Amino acid sequence: MKGKIFKILIGIIIILIIFITITKFNKNNKEQQPNIDHLKLAEVTHSAFYAPLYIALENGYFKNNNIELELILTSGADKVASAVLSNDVEIGFAGPESAIYVYNGKEEDYLVTFSGLTKRDGQFIVSRKEIKDFNLNDLKGKEVLAGRAGGMPVLNFQNALKNENISENSLDINTSVEFSALSGSFISGEGDFVNLFEPNATNLVKEGYGYIVGNIGAFSGEVPYTAFYARKSFIKNHNETIKNFTNAINQGLNYVHNHSSEEIAKIILPQFPDISLTDLTKIVDNYKKYDSWLENPFITEDSFKNLQNIMKDAKLIDNYVPYDDLINNFYHE
Repeated sequence: MKGKIFKILIGIIIILIIFITITKFNKNNKEQQPNIDHLKLAEVTHSAFYAPLYIALENGYFKNNNIELELILTSGADKVASAVLSNDVEIGFAGPESAIYVYNGKEEDYLVTFSGLTKRDGQFIVSRKEIKDFNLNDLKGKEVLAGRAGGMPVLNFQNALKNENISENSLDINTSVEFSALSGSFISGEGDFVNLFEPNATNLVKEGYGYIVGNIGAFSGEVPYTAFYARKSFIKNHNETIKNFTNAINQGLNYVHNHSSEEIAKIILPQFPDISLTDLTKIVDNYKKYDSWLENPFITEDSFKNLQNIMKDAKLIDNYVPYDDLINNFYHE
């Protein structure tokens, strides 16, 4: 009898040891698992112009930095800013001019830009007629569909005209058409020229509606053209997340600067299922040719001032806003 009780006790002890061991293993394993941040990002448009972002997605750089990222197409920088301010998304990807407007609107929890991506305008000028040896003087007396007034595309187009000593009064700059409707309006017969990002420009040409004759980035200066921002409070409370996000973007920028256009196109092709690898390679090569991407995510004070100079020239702001208030670089040169 005593022997049977002893065996039962031994069995209970063994079971308890196994239970405690498994519980401890599961606890330790859970503690070793990194916390995955689920982030929504509102992107102003979906274009190969933003290849480093899509490289970071497709190559798993965000996942490696413990981020699961969901892209939400949100046409128009004003709408991107609204999506962030309303907490529909955590991060906005658009021109930093939208963050300046929010700051000047006295928003207490304003938008702070923490990482850059592109450093010049990525629009291509599409003409109804083929023009060899195009220059901006060819726009005189013509109507140009340029997007929303006050947005980065229009601001840089105006700056390009200024750099070429061309008066805005010498042409008709149409800013009444929504950014997302530019291609459709041009196809329907509106305008002599339209400024478009890729792949919209190439698609228009392939459909026989026009010819790519120039690139605005070639005429306008360097600015933080498209960048990532979030609410001031979100950045304050999620420093590690923002740092990880910026690390992923930096890896994407490193990749595009150290690989061929075809290698880049092959990786981001799933983002553009309606474009052939040949066309996508050509588009990426165009952006490489015009030196469109930052070397790293750091936004310099000089480039931010250049942006504000453009805005002041357009009478969209009266005074400079503080660099240290609106730019919080999580990448340090």
